[in-house]
Amino acid sequence: MKNFLKMIRNSKGATAIEYGLIAALIAVAGVAAFQSLGGKISSTMNNAASKMS
Repeated sequence: MKNFLKMIRNSKGATAIEYGLIAALIAVAGVAAFQSLGGKISSTMNNAASKMS
């Protein structure tokens, strides 16, 4: 019973999980931003290549 109460009172695990969730959210936002930016850069490069030839 003592060990169970220690685990409930311990906030280090909860903090680590919160940081992990924040990092995952930032990663998902970054991937979405890079996909959008990548599409725009690709179309810009294709337009430049077509005008050069």
